[in-house]
Amino acid sequence: MAGGKRAGDRTKARFRPALLLIAGGITFALVAWGYLVLAAIDFGATARHDGKTGAWALLVVASAGAMLCLFLAFMLAARFSRALGLTAAPDPKPKRDPDAPKGGKRAAR
Repeated sequence: MAGGKRAGDRTKARFRPALLLIAGGITFALVAWGYLVLAAIDFGATARHDGKTGAWALLVVASAGAMLCLFLAFMLAARFSRALGLTAAPDPKPKRDPDAPKGGKRAAR
């Protein structure tokens, strides 16, 4: 019986520009989200005190933009974790048997 280590050779970590691009996208989306939240707060204060209808419209636009930026940041973070190997893709659904009746187990009665 041979002694020694059973582990295989380790692969060297290499630079992956795609990960840098995703990380930059996450950072940009979070900074834009923060700016839009502050802008929405400012527009809301202006609209409430001055009663300007244009400020209400800008409040709605800034709020929608902030939601989209945060959604984008979460989607990029999920992709980033998948690229790093922290999470895995879900298992594919099993193929349906073409000879099985449609409608489940009670359909063939």
